[in-house]
Amino acid sequence: MEARWNGAVIASSDDIVKLEGNAYFPAASLNPAHVRPSSHRSVCGWKGEAHYYDVVVGDQVNANAAWFYPEPKAAAAEIKGRVAFWKGVQTA
Repeated sequence: MEARWNGAVIASSDDIVKLEGNAYFPAASLNPAHVRPSSHRSVCGWKGEAHYYDVVVGDQVNANAAWFYPEPKAAAAEIKGRVAFWKGVQTA
């Protein structure tokens, strides 16, 4: 499976965990040229605190388009070390 935005492959892996309709890629599958840390955070009652990455392709920035849970709650332990996408990033 790949995550793509603006023609670039942001992540690619056969090791995908599906949760709530989202594909979580291993963090190691991210293309570091196309992600940068964001200071944005959000909280999910059962997963914990989400941290975000901006997705960057050339001079285009898709702010907070990737998220991950560095310390997910026990109920979401399967997504530790994994990243999911939204905001127009296509996964297939």
